[in-house]
Amino acid sequence: MYVQQLEPLANSLALSALVAALPLLTVLVLLGAVRMRAHAAGLIGLAVAVAVACLGYGMPAGQTLSSAAQGALFGLFPILWIVVNALWVYRMTVRTRHFDVLRRSFSRFSADPRIQALVIAFCFGALLEALAGFGAPVAISAVMLVALGFDPVKAAVVALVANTAPVAFGAMGTPVTTLAQVTGLPLDSVASVVGRQTPLLALVVPLALVALVDGRRGLRETWLPALACGGAFAAVQFAAANYVSAQLADIGAALAGTAALVAVPGARRPADEAVRTKVLTGARSQDLDVRDERREVVRAYAPYALIISVFSLAQIPQLKQLLEKATQTFDWPLLNVAAPDGTPVGGNVFALPLIATGGTLVLLSGFATAALLGVRAKDAVREWAATVHELRRTVLTVTSVLGLAYVMNLSGQAATIGHFVAAAGAGLAFLSPVLGWFGVAVSGSDTSANALFGALQVTAARQSGLPPELLAAANSSGGVLGKMISPQNLTIACAAVGLAGREGDLLRRLLPWSLGLLLVMCLIVIGQSGAVLGWMLP
Repeated sequence: MYVQQLEPLANSLALSALVAALPLLTVLVLLGAVRMRAHAAGLIGLAVAVAVACLGYGMPAGQTLSSAAQGALFGLFPILWIVVNALWVYRMTVRTRHFDVLRRSFSRFSADPRIQALVIAFCFGALLEALAGFGAPVAISAVMLVALGFDPVKAAVVALVANTAPVAFGAMGTPVTTLAQVTGLPLDSVASVVGRQTPLLALVVPLALVALVDGRRGLRETWLPALACGGAFAAVQFAAANYVSAQLADIGAALAGTAALVAVPGARRPADEAVRTKVLTGARSQDLDVRDERREVVRAYAPYALIISVFSLAQIPQLKQLLEKATQTFDWPLLNVAAPDGTPVGGNVFALPLIATGGTLVLLSGFATAALLGVRAKDAVREWAATVHELRRTVLTVTSVLGLAYVMNLSGQAATIGHFVAAAGAGLAFLSPVLGWFGVAVSGSDTSANALFGALQVTAARQSGLPPELLAAANSSGGVLGKMISPQNLTIACAAVGLAGREGDLLRRLLPWSLGLLLVMCLIVIGQSGAVLGWMLP
């Protein structure tokens, strides 16, 4: 049995924490300063974590490598299993051109460019985040706004700011699923607290978007539709994350936000010509004038309805219990780890949910989608294989980062850092979202930041007397606000709208928004850690 140590180096917590932080520092420096590709940085960081575990902490090499293997397997299943199947569904809608139908449907919603920004960047972007994530919502939303006549810079900025509130539940709940696994906290508990933080952002972001599009006039004239959209989005995201399913939070919220805009009087009225002249300075795509049959519009929306239906059915208690019977739980080979107090850690046992997992449910939805859209079985298989090929570097990144996280957690490195950070005391609640923000700003992924810092946050919370679910959730909720300024997403946005090389211009525009919203999230977490907003926690 390997027993974790908190102070393996010279009986010094500070020195041990410094050495334990080397894998994290390696990844962050390689990504942020060296600008190395994420998959390469992840693999090098994993190698450093293995070296620290073996040489610094005395963890046997076999158990260290076994820990990394367990993390890599979790990265493949269920994390990448969700991502691959969700992106596969999206690719089939592109293949059959029903994604174009959906895009035109959204563009006809309103002639007011401020409302168009809400519908496309916020609502439709959230729908894309729910299914694809990993940069797709920013690229697609920005391109759609440019096609409507938006200035490329403004389109990119709007798409990046909009891609905040839905990120924590993106890719069918991948970030919160990862957070729950690496922290050992129940998924429902983590999702519940995140669902009491990011909905507050959803109230603010639509107002920020109309201000970005048309300044003070935009706020003055369209504050009601923006508030209605954000309110509906927030309410459904909260309800789904707390009472239904974290995987459905963004899909339901996106559709609710769109429905709220339909219900607000005046939201579909054309804007004044002065507004259109100021905002729509680019060339409008003629493709948007194509009229689609009602039947094709219904088929374009059908994949999302199918996913909602499948996930909703899977939440019925009797069916949920039946699906969970297929879960395989077993002792992980070559792993026998105990916490510093001698109690075995949960990582010694591994659970493999074969059917009761988001990826399998999306796969079933994909089969139905293929049949509904008329995709032949052979073509559906080709699209699935093409999806895997497209994500090949992402596969390396996710598996290496999760391997790193598992080595750090099981060797005791994360616990050492957590005990050291806990010295921040009351300030920890403020710093917690900042740590997540920094992780996403560097890595471009809320999933990666949760894997890197999730266990650290929980250890620090327990040492300081704060609820572990609160700081774990704060890592993810703060992280979503770093996505708009991450080099990865800035590059995606610039490439999508033809602004290659102008990432610096976008960064200067976005940094104040990122920091301002981060401050709001820090204040929310501080409030929830005390009497002011403590009543919000479950």
